[in-house]
Order: sequence, then C-alpha cells, then structure tokens
Amino acid sequence: MSSPKFAETHNVVAFFENPVESDGFAEIIDFLKASLVHYALTVNPIIYTSCIKQFWATAKVQIVNGVHQLQALVDKKRVIVTESSIRRDLQLDDAEGTDYLPTATIFEELTRMGYEKPSQKLTFYKAFFSPQWKYFIHTITQCLSAKSTAWNEFISLMASLIICLATNQKFNLYKYIFDAMVKHLDGGVKFLMYPHFLQAFINQQLGNMSTHKKIFVNPFHTKKFFANMKRAGKDFSRRITPLFDTMMVQASKKVGEDSDYLTDSTQIPIIDQPSTSSKLKKKQPSKKAQR
Repeated sequence: MSSPKFAETHNVVAFFENPVESDGFAEIIDFLKASLVHYALTVNPIIYTSCIKQFWATAKVQIVNGVHQLQALVDKKRVIVTESSIRRDLQLDDAEGTDYLPTATIFEELTRMGYEKPSQKLTFYKAFFSPQWKYFIHTITQCLSAKSTAWNEFISLMASLIICLATNQKFNLYKYIFDAMVKHLDGGVKFLMYPHFLQAFINQQLGNMSTHKKIFVNPFHTKKFFANMKRAGKDFSRRITPLFDTMMVQASKKVGEDSDYLTDSTQIPIIDQPSTSSKLKKKQPSKKAQR
C-alpha cells in the first residue's frame, strides 16, 4: 500500500479579502468574518510534512477516564487530540450545540436558501443555489469537510453545519472534526487529513517545530474562485435568493464591535493562480502573516 499523501483541495485555507473580483459577495464575506468558525476557516500555521506524516502513522484511539482520545507520536513525543482540545485550539465557541438537524428541518431550510433541486435524497448540490449561497456552502465544505473530493456535493451532516451557521445556531463542529479523524483512522489513512488543523494542535502541545525543514503550503482560494461561484449551473434558474436577515445582523454587529476587523494583518493575500505545493513554496506568507 502506498503511503498517504496530502490532498491539495482538502481543508483549504479561506481568505476574506475584497478584490474587484469579489463584487457581489461582500455580504457573505462579512458574515463569515463574524461567524463562530472564522478562526477555523483561516488558521494557517506553517505545515511541516514530517509532523503530519508522523501523526497519522502512529495515531491510535484510546479511552482515558472515559474520554476518547487520539494519541500519536511526533518526534517521539506524545500528541493528544480530544474534542475539548479541538474546541480550544480552533477557538470554537460551540459547546452544547447540535450534532445533527432533523431531515425535515434540513429540507425546509435549504429551500429557504433557494435550493432548486427538490429530492428526498440526503445528498445536495451547490450548483442549485445562487452565488452568495454557493460561495458560503463551498467555503464551508472545502475548508471544514472531512472528504477530499467532489466539492459540488454535500451530505446532510454538512448541511446541518451550514444551516446552523446561517440561522445562528451552535453546531458541534469540534465533535464533527474529532469523529471524522477517528473514522479516517479506523478506515485506514488514505490521505493526510486536516493538515493545518493538526499542525495547530501539534504546535500547541510541542511548541516550535521549525527544526523540521520540509514544508507543505496549504492551498487557499484564488481570485478565480469568485468567477466560478458566479457561473450558473445547468438547470439553475439564476434566481437570486438573499441571505437571511439574521446573517446580515450578525455581520454588522461583529464588524461594528471591532473597528480593526476588516484590516486584520493576519489575512492571507489573494493570489492570481491556483495553488500547488511546488508553486506556493516560493510565495509562502511571511511569519507575520501566519496564525
């Protein structure tokens, strides 16, 4: 069996700048800046390939005092990941949230978002939403989903997260991430899941890892991303469905509370070309721009 590799379209780092190409997306960008998952979407430590490979090569599920843990060795030192450590390290204020919405609620809320492909199936397609909703869905799935391909599709569990964010409900994202990592391990590690999340966990527990030299530069969205979101899918009516009123209130409140919010120096600059490991090594953000 070949050794697991990085999936360059998985766990992408989001950026929330406002270039000319983002015209028409300001409302959803402001909402995501104000959301409970903003840090998880944008955290971007330097990823040392050997750290991530060591973690997945040695990871095991253990139960300690009734708490499930993922334990691994990095440089012969123990790294422990739990639901609570994920909440802490990704700054997720989602305690006592929901794990999963009822099926009827999922269909009802997706219809309110303008979804145009009614079906009883629990697989949904972002192409049947108007541009701002499509941007929202794609950003959440590509940045936070456990899968590594087929970004046009999302399942009911991811729909629950998307709906909870849009309706200002708490969703247990920390549990989703932990369960996904356990399932990934149980099924045999086929790709190196959640690299920039894992590096953040490792740094928190082991400190400076700069003795490692080989770097994987996590990909992030490019200017072309906006053009793709504006492109109407086959059989889509092009009808525009506005964001929920509660989403607009959330974004306005957060931005109003922090006058420096839109000029956060930690935001990643937008690049013109799709990112790959080889190209981005030459364009890696400065240390000042790292989380």
